[in-house]
Amino acid sequence: MHGFDEKYQDLTDYILKCTYQIWESREISAIDWHYAKDIKIRTPLGYSEGNRAGITNTMETLHEFPDRQLFGEDVIWSEHSEYGYLSSHRIISEATHLNQGMFGPASGKRLRFRTIADTNCIANAVHEEWLVRDVGAMARQIGLHPREMAAQMIAAEGGPAHAKRPFSPQDDKPGAYKSRGNDSEWGKRAGDMMTRLMKAEFSAVTDSYDRGCHLEHPGGVSAHSTAAAEAFWLGLRSSLPNAVFGIDHAIGREDPMMPPRAAIRWHLTGKHEGWGTLGAPSGAEIHVMAISHFEFGPRGIRREWTVYDEVAVWKQILLAGKTETAR
Repeated sequence: MHGFDEKYQDLTDYILKCTYQIWESREISAIDWHYAKDIKIRTPLGYSEGNRAGITNTMETLHEFPDRQLFGEDVIWSEHSEYGYLSSHRIISEATHLNQGMFGPASGKRLRFRTIADTNCIANAVHEEWLVRDVGAMARQIGLHPREMAAQMIAAEGGPAHAKRPFSPQDDKPGAYKSRGNDSEWGKRAGDMMTRLMKAEFSAVTDSYDRGCHLEHPGGVSAHSTAAAEAFWLGLRSSLPNAVFGIDHAIGREDPMMPPRAAIRWHLTGKHEGWGTLGAPSGAEIHVMAISHFEFGPRGIRREWTVYDEVAVWKQILLAGKTETAR
């Protein structure tokens, strides 16, 4: 790889080794070279610039969850001649909530949760990141509904007038990475299926998924079958029936000893005005930042992993002053 240390065999090797070095070897100072000085980081809970924020957030997380381990499940990546590499890194973490922090007083609970991070990598450094963590799964395992976790965060940040606002498109500052993905048939197939779903063509599920599909969804939910896939997508779309759906990045890959895969970064932006996954309509303006991974087999999608941050969604509802109808 041009501009990368020779010790890295390919982009997957680079991503996995750097993640281990920073998080589990505790070489947090490696963020100084692994993250560009002016890196742009987008998460559902907010936007930040500069690698110093990454160092602070990493230390805070390791204080709260000192035994955290990050297991890289897959890295789906693409290369662009002008914009460098884009990796979509799916991680499952295990950690114990041993100290007070963002999730409140130490609970001693053992957690398992997923994160998917899209990173633009050029010459041994990450220049932009889109990171989505299943914070809803973390909250539930500690014993809180995501709505309660969002309320707890708002209070800890000084109340609605002072609380940090979750990410919205208005906050974004476009970076140098302009690619929308690659031309893989698998990315196109996954993107077309999602577009049909968001047009309320839920027959796309039976058309596209293997009947025995394995699903991993927000809140730490594991499920199987086309019926479960339909219930998930219908529940989300019915909460935001008129929200604008967009695919921000779509890639696909075929690698030796791996099934064809796709990584789709997408969003829903609009009013919470329907009954669905988010309960009673609140009328709040919502932006959902999400990433999905798909694996394909002879009968369609065999496995799906979708991550969005339920706590960030509930925080938007509560900060909009919609607490009564959101109960």
